[in-house]
Amino acid sequence: VQLVESGGGLVQPGGSLRLSCAFSGFTFDDYAIGWFRQAPGKEREGVSCMRSSDGSTHYADSVKGRFTISSDNAKNTVYLQMNSLKPEDTAVYYCAVRGSSGYPSMGVRDYDYWGQGTQVTVSS
Repeated sequence: VQLVESGGGLVQPGGSLRLSCAFSGFTFDDYAIGWFRQAPGKEREGVSCMRSSDGSTHYADSVKGRFTISSDNAKNTVYLQMNSLKPEDTAVYYCAVRGSSGYPSMGVRDYDYWGQGTQVTVSS
């Protein structure tokens, strides 16, 4: 299983970024794919996740209304559109796949495969 994130960078407060996660190497019938982040000195936390079978999504309260998760099945890619970014959104962002269950958990320990992460820095 391979997960490759891209799209991170430096952006000013109020700006936008779109992260991409290209995945390959698995054929689960029903799986969850999620975005997580880890800021310096903090634990990794769930940001958003999606279930493959029905497209249902979940968001952390801190990003609701600002972030949107979506997928392009033809490209085996999941996106995280991040708008109205704040300095507190600064973190390394990871995508992960949960193959053992399709339930879109926001729990870090529920995910089986992880990408290498991409840095997002929100600063003026």
